[in-house]
Formats: sequence, structure tokens, C-alpha cells
Amino acid sequence: MKISISIFGTFLNRIPSPIYLALAVVIFSAANAVTTRIIELGQAYTIDGRNPISLCNVLFVGNLCALGLMILIFYPDWQLHKLKKVALKDWRLLTITAILSRAIAPALMFTALGQTNVTNVVLIGRLEPIFTLILSVFLLKASVNRLSIVATLISFIGVAVTVFFDISEPARMVMNLDFGVGESLVAIAAFISAITTILSKQQLQSIPVSIFTVYRSLVGTFVFFWMAVILYGFHHFVDVFAPILWQWMLVYGAIIVVLGQLAWLAGLKSASFIQINLASLVTPILAIIFAYLILQETPTESQYLGGILLLLGAILSFIDNLQTSKREQTVKSLNPRQLMDTDVGFRGI
Repeated sequence: MKISISIFGTFLNRIPSPIYLALAVVIFSAANAVTTRIIELGQAYTIDGRNPISLCNVLFVGNLCALGLMILIFYPDWQLHKLKKVALKDWRLLTITAILSRAIAPALMFTALGQTNVTNVVLIGRLEPIFTLILSVFLLKASVNRLSIVATLISFIGVAVTVFFDISEPARMVMNLDFGVGESLVAIAAFISAITTILSKQQLQSIPVSIFTVYRSLVGTFVFFWMAVILYGFHHFVDVFAPILWQWMLVYGAIIVVLGQLAWLAGLKSASFIQINLASLVTPILAIIFAYLILQETPTESQYLGGILLLLGAILSFIDNLQTSKREQTVKSLNPRQLMDTDVGFRGI
């Protein structure tokens, strides 16, 4: 049995990071539409007029189910001698990351789903890769070439068109400054997610995925519960034990939370920031498709134009990724003297 597990683990380790990122992108793209659909289905099982599958219940119980599954998967790594290998400063930073990524950001996104449509949430959420790229340049001194900058600018314009322009008539574009609460919450959540993406990539170099994932979910679930209790009171979770809620959340937690998160983290550990940026830019295109297929939510003219610009940005990022990969392969094939002679040229792009 141990040999089989070892072979399976070796097989998983050999899977390229882009495959993991692609799987995570598909799951995360469908997440908002699936969440909204499940909440709508809950209207058929109301308890004293309350929907047991509320946004807070979905986030809390979904995280609990996911946490239980993660503990079953990773409990062998949660031994005292292994936990002691993680430095105290890493535990502190991991706690901050957990609160931001598993409590605050999801709470903002879930609240936004109740304030605006899924397509708006998806497109405005694409500020995350833009923030990630900017922060990686200023905080980590990551090198970025012109094509990557152009792709990011086009993507930013795509988000701006979605939010600030109304194209309701042919050949007419009207400025729309109605930036509501939902849109604002998505933008804040995107910035928080960008910060946690950078922090997570750094932490995964010294903290095993098994410890990282379980601890982050544990702290995030705990903090979110008490945030909701402080804001709304204990009665807010009065329907938390409804059977219909747990039936849906077991599936939701296993696929959307656990599988999606593990695939993302597995890809994040060895992926470049350009690959992460590319994966994030592809997400809105798939998310809009899922919103249409699952919710029959038809994009507006502004959302179509914004989506086209985001797609163009994704294509340019893909081209940039291919060029970067070719340059990296060329560098690896050079001898030390050639590498030293061309080092400035590659870094100065």
C-alpha cells in the first residue's frame, strides 16, 4: 500500500505545473456560477422563509467540509516533529495569509455576488493578475518585458470598459460612474488575492503543501465564522445543520475548494509569475461561458467588449510566455562563458 501511494505521489510530482494551473482555472472559472446556482436551488428548501443555502452558510460549511477532506488526505504530515521544522516566522506569515485569502477575500467576493451579477464579478476580478504583476515587479524585482506590460494594460482597459462604460446603442459609448458596492468589494478582494498569491509562492518554497493547505483552511474558517458572528450574531448560522446544505457542500467542498485549491497550489509552487498571470487571464473567458451555461446570464455589450480586450491580453500573455520559455531553454543550453556574456541581455528585457 505504501509503495502504491509512493508511486502515485511520484506520478503527481511529474505532472507539469501548467497542467495543474489549467485544472485550477477550469474549477475556479465555474465556482461563482456554481455557487450562485446552488444558492438559487436552496430557495426550494426554505426553513421558516430562510434559505438554508445562504452565502455565509456556503462559505462556512463548504470550508468545513473541505477542511475535513484535507485532514484525511494530509494527516500523516501533521506530526509534531514535522511541524517543528516550520520556522516561527513562517507560521506568523502563514497566519496572515490564511486570514486574508481564506476569510477576508472570500467574504468580500461572496458578498459581492449578492450585490452584482456573476459576469461583473468575474471581469472586475481580473484586476488580480494586474495587481499581481505590479506587486511582483515592485516587491520581488521580477523582470517584465514590453509585451507583458502591453498585455496587462490591455487587460486593465478591458476591466475599465466593463465597469465604467455603457454601450447600449450602436456607435455610442456613455461613461458610467455607477461603481457600486459589489464592484468595489470585488476590486478590494482582487488586491488582497494578489498579495496572497505572491506571499503563497514564497511560503511554498519552505512550507510543505500539506501543512500550508490545512493550516490556511483551518485559520480561514475559524476567522470567517467569528467575523460573521461579530457582524451578524450567532443566529446568522441558525440553519447551518440543514441536511440539504451539507449534501451540497460535501460536493462543493471536495471539488471547488479542495481539488481547485490543491491544483492551484501545486501549479503555483513551480510556476513562473508569467504562467500565473496567463492562467489568471484565461479565467474570465471560461467564467463568462460557465455563467451563460449554468445561469443563462447573457453578457452586456460593455461586458462583451471588456471580455474581448481581456482575451486579447490573454493571447499576448501566452505569446510572451512562449517567448520566455524559449529564452530560458536557450540560456540552459549555453556554456558558462556564453551565459556570462549574455546574462545582461536576458535580464534587461
